[in-house]
Amino acid sequence: MPPSNIEMPATIDLIGEDLLHNIVSRLPATSFASAACVSRSWNLVCDRVLCRPKLSAACSFNHSLQVAVEEVVNKVLSEPIRPHFAIASIGPSFDLQEAHQLITTKLGSQVPVITNDPSGIIGRDAISDEFKEIQWEITEEDEDTDVPPILPESANRAIMLIVGFLPGLKVTTIPLLKQVEDPQIVMVDKFVTDIREFSTSVSGCKSPAAIIMFSDFQAGMKAVMEKLDYAMSPETVIVGDSGCQFRHTDATNGSSRDITVNEEHVSAAVAFVFAVDRNKPPGVGETQFHAILSSGLSPVGPTYKAASVREKHGDSLTWLTARREGSRENIDGETVLNQVYDELGDRIQFPTFYIGVTKKRKCSVGEEKVGYITSLAFHEVLGDNQEYLFVGDVGIKTGDTFRFYHSDSATALSSAASVSNHMRSFNQSSNQGSTSTAGGDKREVFGGLLFTCCGRGESFFGQPNIDSSPFLDNFPGVTLGGTFCGGEIGRGDLTPYVKEPQEQKSVRCCLHVYSAVFLIMSYNP
Repeated sequence: MPPSNIEMPATIDLIGEDLLHNIVSRLPATSFASAACVSRSWNLVCDRVLCRPKLSAACSFNHSLQVAVEEVVNKVLSEPIRPHFAIASIGPSFDLQEAHQLITTKLGSQVPVITNDPSGIIGRDAISDEFKEIQWEITEEDEDTDVPPILPESANRAIMLIVGFLPGLKVTTIPLLKQVEDPQIVMVDKFVTDIREFSTSVSGCKSPAAIIMFSDFQAGMKAVMEKLDYAMSPETVIVGDSGCQFRHTDATNGSSRDITVNEEHVSAAVAFVFAVDRNKPPGVGETQFHAILSSGLSPVGPTYKAASVREKHGDSLTWLTARREGSRENIDGETVLNQVYDELGDRIQFPTFYIGVTKKRKCSVGEEKVGYITSLAFHEVLGDNQEYLFVGDVGIKTGDTFRFYHSDSATALSSAASVSNHMRSFNQSSNQGSTSTAGGDKREVFGGLLFTCCGRGESFFGQPNIDSSPFLDNFPGVTLGGTFCGGEIGRGDLTPYVKEPQEQKSVRCCLHVYSAVFLIMSYNP
């Protein structure tokens, strides 16, 4: 028998490092966090387990909000992860503020959270593991505008939660403010400045790596995106939803906010801002963001020029007349639209029309030197009479050129196939890089987000899960979560809209319609 005064090592210290790594890698997130606090050696092992970025997402269709939140939180935290940000998307039969409070309570006050109510959700069921694209079912009584929409309870009680862990990056929420007394005054310059200041403080660079935005319909996002596009470097990826209600957690003090910021201002939009940490630990690789656009618009008819323009700011409408490019004859709205219908023929039944307006505008931030930006902005065609063409939103000027576009499922399917091919090439280059020599490209895709138009989906394509298929087919097993949007934010490639290479370089488009915008997240060790 050994002497009683000899101290035996604790059983916990006898666990080998390999065995400990195996054990903690199987723990749910909360237990994993506790394990990291046991000792310095355990903390180092946990850091090695969670050394790469991670995206986790889950949906629940439980009729109880409390149970639905429990299901998605348990699923996304079922494996080791340290949430750096979270996006929660809920159905219209759930209360937005209550859902936001439940999510922030579960994840903790230090995790930046944005909760929004989109037009549908895209993701994997936490219980069945089935991948679904679900749009809300909203009906109205026959042409009775006094009767409110009917929301089928079973179809509209759903929630999706996405959480991300991004070592080497810092994430915060930054609101875009507008005045309470005059909602037309949106503080875009302050928004841009706040983003620049955060990015500079973290990375030393004024432009962040990526921005994910959520805004309401009244935020005037065309002008906002034009200025953001002008102010940020070409490498900054911007995606999001420009047509939803939202709540967000203030990352600076952990407080939960609705849209009201103070007595003078409310939030018109909110952004997750992702900046590279210049003080990131040694050995942490590079997380990269890539935006890819799949369009569902097809051009029709000639190019026109706005001949006269009348804006109705209160109704967010524009009345205009036009003339064909190269002609001096003004054409009324009815004639213009008849020409477009004649050009289209009977190829498409009940098309939704837009005009894509090319705008060259002066732009500056604060007191900076004024520059120019050329952008393509889409305005929905609302109607016509014997004098004017009526389109949604404002911002068109006399002399601006435009073309008509219409929603087209055939174009959308073709574009989805092209996007799938692009992702296949992206994936193949990553796989080749992973086996390359030292210093080669070792990029790996670890997650994706999808923002797709509420006009798409199964009713548009005639078959389910078309929007998500390019990602799912090329990156099987990789997390994808998304929403159906009231307006898709996506900064980048204009190939679906213009054919000339010089146009693609000089004309920018950040706010899309009838499109699907993918955000692909990859990691290079």
